[in-house]
Amino acid sequence: MSEVARAELLAFLRAHRYAVEASRAVAGVQAAVIGIAVLDNFDIVFDTLTATRKAQNFLRDPAGALVVGGLSEGEARTVQIEGVVDQPAGAELVRLQQRYFEVFPDGRDRLAWPGLIHLRLRPHWMRYSDFRQDPPLIVELTARDLVAEPPVTP
Repeated sequence: MSEVARAELLAFLRAHRYAVEASRAVAGVQAAVIGIAVLDNFDIVFDTLTATRKAQNFLRDPAGALVVGGLSEGEARTVQIEGVVDQPAGAELVRLQQRYFEVFPDGRDRLAWPGLIHLRLRPHWMRYSDFRQDPPLIVELTARDLVAEPPVTP
């Protein structure tokens, strides 16, 4: 993926503070709206309470999916994301929280809530769809595409 395409995809994702997440429940699926912060490597961090179905599902089965965009009137672009959810700890958690707090400053206040955790979705597949054109632009990205390309040296 070109650096321009990476930057455009990051800008689109970062223009949206919310996503719809889906996780595997014991019997079926579960979905909810979550607040997200997107890192430069496309990892996505969100907070939740350990008692929520999404937290219990992700901690039991880390497969997850998100949909970003397409929820506002006239918005004809979306990103579908599939990946693996984990619960970072230590210095990694602090790094992710800092990005999250840039998007949601009130997230610092929620740290006092009993059972609050931060989870990270590490994407391995994305599909960007832009239906504002005919034919629509649809681009699929795999984990390999999402890795930053090394700089070209002469």
